Amino acid sequence: MQISRRHFFTTAGLGLAAMQVGSSVAQVVDGKIIPGFDHTATDIDPDTPWKPISDRKIKMGLVGYGVCRFATEFGLQNHPNVEVVAVSDLIPERCAELAKAAKCAKTYPSLEELVKDKNIEAVFVATDAPSHAQHCIEVLKHDKHVATAVPAAFDVESADRVWETVKKSGLIYSMFETSAYHDNCFAMRKIYNAGGFGEIIYSEGEYFHYAVPKIDSYKGWRVGCPPMWYPTHSTAYYICVTGGSFTSVSCQGYKSGEAVIPPNHYKNEFGSEVALFRTSKGGMSRMLCAWDVQGHYAENGRNFGEKGSFIDRFSGTEETNALVANLKLKKPQLPPGVDPGGHGGSHGYLGNDFVEAILLNRRPLVDIVAALNLTVPGIIAHQSALKDGELLKIPQYVFS
Repeated sequence: MQISRRHFFTTAGLGLAAMQVGSSVAQVVDGKIIPGFDHTATDIDPDTPWKPISDRKIKMGLVGYGVCRFATEFGLQNHPNVEVVAVSDLIPERCAELAKAAKCAKTYPSLEELVKDKNIEAVFVATDAPSHAQHCIEVLKHDKHVATAVPAAFDVESADRVWETVKKSGLIYSMFETSAYHDNCFAMRKIYNAGGFGEIIYSEGEYFHYAVPKIDSYKGWRVGCPPMWYPTHSTAYYICVTGGSFTSVSCQGYKSGEAVIPPNHYKNEFGSEVALFRTSKGGMSRMLCAWDVQGHYAENGRNFGEKGSFIDRFSGTEETNALVANLKLKKPQLPPGVDPGGHGGSHGYLGNDFVEAILLNRRPLVDIVAALNLTVPGIIAHQSALKDGELLKIPQYVFS
């Protein structure tokens, strides 16, 4: 069963809100909550209760319990249609912590061992970002559905290998891009699908995440990571609104100095990168990723269309304002026990979408096409920045 990725979403400021805050514990480093993991209020419609679609429990494995404790952040262990049957982390102490948090007795020393378990139907890959592509391929080759943390890949070759593996497998692939379920992005998607924007002429997205003090990472993968290799919190504000893609890019970078970007194996000097994309609909899109702007954290975006625009709320023609006023723009309720969680109350929705995609045999919101259209443009953008903004073409990923 195939569906459009353009689902309908919600926003604060477009009506009276039913506010909900996740009850799980936010992740802390050096006594401070990791930016994005604070459980801010999110706008939920009290009139759209969750309805079970099956009594089946998907037997799932969770992999990866590093600093961000991501494997259990998306509520999968609490979902009424999931049974976590095995977990894994390379570090034994963390694996034990993950097993406890997921209420699961069975552990494996690595993802490579876990995927051999024939009892497992699906795996959530919450490992280090450079390994996402290979780990997802390994899961799919063992005939299991897969969800992954962002980004989908760190190079085009790996992205292409994931693409071919997903197509060949016929299995569900989902990338948990958090901006896709922020209240404003949710609302923009619904408005776009209803025709409220017309075509998007110009869009913006930004991800500000100051890099000092640094968050620890497996083998130090975060140290010096090019900002545009982690672009999806920005690019979601076009891709996850319209379902389109970017076709070309010119990008500039800012050399931040060694206090923010120390010498690194990426040979990257940029602490901020700003890209101007051409969209598949002929529009323009400005996307920013920054590690060096102090005092500000944000995952945010805006869209400007032929008929209306969304900055912090929708504003358009008299006709489109009336159209939007009649739309239900709040997120539906989640299953009992599943919190909206961090990153703008997105975690629980991404987990639930993956579960329902498996149960209904449909594409998830951020399927393989969306995942690569969110990720690969950033890889090409960094190449452009290294060439002082040279205009470069971007590979396209479309189901035939």
